[in-house]
Amino acid sequence: MENQRSLILHAGFSLVEFDAIKIEFTSFEFPPEVENAIFTSQNGVLAMQDGVPMNVGSKIHNCFCVGEKTKALLEKNGHKVIHSTEYASELSEYLVKNHKADFFHFFCGNIRSDEIPTKLKENNIQFEEIVVYKTTLNPKKFDRNFDAILFFSPSGVRSYFENNNPANFYSVLNPGRVELAVCIGTTTASEARNFTQNVVISNTTTVESVIAKAVKLLKE
Repeated sequence: MENQRSLILHAGFSLVEFDAIKIEFTSFEFPPEVENAIFTSQNGVLAMQDGVPMNVGSKIHNCFCVGEKTKALLEKNGHKVIHSTEYASELSEYLVKNHKADFFHFFCGNIRSDEIPTKLKENNIQFEEIVVYKTTLNPKKFDRNFDAILFFSPSGVRSYFENNNPANFYSVLNPGRVELAVCIGTTTASEARNFTQNVVISNTTTVESVIAKAVKLLKE
């Protein structure tokens, strides 16, 4: 978005953007009624709304989600958010502790973390997983050096490194240092460490926090 882009440009850095992944909303059967819904991304919310009637809000009683912006999007569209967390691991712990007897519908993509499904299964919490969007990699080769690469999902990491070897690219500001990978959260950072050890994590799981972390480190 323009306001996020301006945070980098106003800090005096240039920017190269590309869509590392492609999101495609898929057809799915929406349950007649959803008592408890789990969303781990904004894409899940958008996909659900795109594929069913707009009055779907009346059919979902309670929402549990990951991410501030996922929560804001749900509330903007009239859904009641019972609890939100920064990470999927935190949400799974909350559900196990507070909702062990409840049934959940988990709206997700075809590529999703195993954190929540695994935790629910381990604790015999019943749920139905509904795939509402498809994520595909959109790799691109870059024949140039960067000081930092900003990653917003594990899929984005895999997409970038499919055609770009970190050993071949070094920081312009700090010759001899491999590009800095700035990641939106621990899961994304864990994926990035499969390719490079020069990884840092933003303070919060927002795009703005990733940008702020990158700008701060590059100015040091």
